[in-house]
Order: sequence, then C-alpha cells, then structure tokens
Amino acid sequence: MPQRTPLYDRHVGAGARVVDFAGWEMPLHYGSQLAEHQAVRSDVGLFDVSHMAVTDLSGPAARGLLRQQLANDVAKLDGRPGQALYSCLLNERGGVVDDLIVYLRDEETYRLVSNAATREKVRPRLLEQAQQAGVTAEARDDLAMVAVQGPRATSLLEQLYGDEAAAALACKPFQAATVGEVFAGRTGYTGEDGFELILPADQAPALWDRLTEAGAQPCGLGARDSLRLEAGLNLNGNEMDEETTPLEAALGWTVAWAPEDRDFVGRAALEEQHRQGVAWRLIGLVVEGRAPARAGYVVRTDAGDGVITSGAHSPTLGGPIALARIPADAEGDFRVVIRNREAAARRVKPPFVRHGKVCV
Repeated sequence: MPQRTPLYDRHVGAGARVVDFAGWEMPLHYGSQLAEHQAVRSDVGLFDVSHMAVTDLSGPAARGLLRQQLANDVAKLDGRPGQALYSCLLNERGGVVDDLIVYLRDEETYRLVSNAATREKVRPRLLEQAQQAGVTAEARDDLAMVAVQGPRATSLLEQLYGDEAAAALACKPFQAATVGEVFAGRTGYTGEDGFELILPADQAPALWDRLTEAGAQPCGLGARDSLRLEAGLNLNGNEMDEETTPLEAALGWTVAWAPEDRDFVGRAALEEQHRQGVAWRLIGLVVEGRAPARAGYVVRTDAGDGVITSGAHSPTLGGPIALARIPADAEGDFRVVIRNREAAARRVKPPFVRHGKVCV
C-alpha cells in the first residue's frame, strides 16, 4: 500500500498527476513541469518533501556516534547550534548508502534529514547503532516538510510570519532557525535561495494553503529533478549508490580526512582508493542538438565508454544537459549515443545554473 504525506489531499485537489515514488504517492506535476521549473527560477515554488526521513538523535554519545557513522565530521558543528553539514553515509566498501543533511540543534541534539528512497535501509541502521551506543533516537514521522524555493522565498517567509521570521531570514546557507513551531533550514535542492520548513504534520495543510494563497507555485517531482540537474546536484541511485564512492561521485569534498584517527565507516576503503586513484569520475556535459541524453545512454571517450547518470532538456539553457560517469583519464572529445546516433558533448563543471544564471 503506497504511503501518503499529510499534503496528499492538497495535491489531488489541485489536479496533480500523482505517481508512485519509492512507495509514496507524490505529485509529478500540476499540469506543466516547465511552468513549475520557471516559477522556481523567477519567483517562488513549493515542494512537498514530507516523504523524506527526519531522525533526531540526542544524548552525550550522539556526537561520537555520528563521527563514526558519517564520512563528514560533525565535529565541524561543535559550538555552532543551527549550523548544518552535508555528508554521505557509507558502507564498509566506501559505497554511498545515502546522502543527508545533519543539523546541530543544541550541544547534544542532532537532526538528520535523509532520502525517502533509502529510508528503509538508513532508518533501521541509525536506530540500531543509536541503541548500541546509548543514544536516544526518534524517527520523526509526526513531522512534515515543505521546501520553499526561489528568489521570492525570503520575502514570502517574511510576509507569512512577520517579525517571527527574523532569525530564519538572518540565516546563511546551511543554517537553521525556528519560526514558532517551524524548523526552517536555509537549504534546498534547486540552486535557488530558499528554506526547507519542518513542522508538525497536522499543521502542514494550513501552511501549504497560506503559501499558495500568497502566490507560491506548487511544484512536483518533475520540476524538482530538472532544477536539481541544472544545479548539478547528485541524485541518490543515479550519481551515487552503494557501488559508487564519494570520490567517484564528485563528492570528495564531503569526506573529512582529518583527524586521521577518526575511524568512520568506509574510511579504510576510501583511503585505499585515494592511494590507488579512482577509475571513474563524474562530470557535467552540455550536449549538442535537441534530443535529451537520458540516464543509461553511453558516452564515448578516448579512454573507453562512460554512461549518462542523469540527463534532460534544460529549460534555462534551452538544450540537453547531463551528468556522466566516465573513465577517470578520459580527455578530449565526448560523444553521447542517442538513438544510435552520436551527438557531440562539451565537458563542463557543474552547476549548469545557479540563482537563475547560466554558469557554463
């Protein structure tokens, strides 16, 4: 039986095309993926991301547990309540089980926001490890999450909450503050400014109504994916998985090597790969022509074949863009095989679009 978020009735009432996503009935779009994409780039859009997993960990041993479980080091958050950290959760082979955001709420309390598609693997692992470490862990299925993204996101928050929003509006990227009962993280998945609002589930429909009445555009999974691709952000299951390490997924910057005695899960495998050098790397491509280069398509290089991990038409660039996994020593020309024809592709460094501006 598919699961539904507290906002399911709002999606159906607005005429959304609802699809199954990782066992959840979620809106794909509300009539036009393109209009939703452009609303986020030029104004403000809303995403129901309540299917993501929120887990709170607390207690004197919480910090030590997360330093052992995550490839990035939560010690970077010490003394900085409200600060967030992006990290990968690895297996012993160094493969990416999940990517997540961890917030420091106070000295001994952390909030983790992880992916919907991996919740059945990640939640049990975190809860089991927490129990063994004597850490209090709470799966916060009583909460909902709404992402407000776009250049008008800050003014919209101020319009709704007035002076109460001051602390959230003062946040820099990857910081969080509370607005009444709302936990507002200045994060997102679109390449635009905005907030991810975490609040009691029974309050989510009323918040959604207020945001839409103020002119925010409801957006579905389709726009969320085209926006994140333009932003050059990885998608779990595409750019990273349990067979792909952060070093192969352009996420080496999220691995905290120091201090050398922090023995996090997957460290030994990553150190060995770091010594030997990676066989694959993730790059961005701008593809010639009009046909989109879809995930799974072959990329021809002078060092052997690679593969498109994510690809689509970019509404902002007006043509096809892609992320691709290629042999690490590939140089020179790149050609994508689309319907048995080869299309030339230009290698670029993501993001493709940031804050509405083309970067490549």
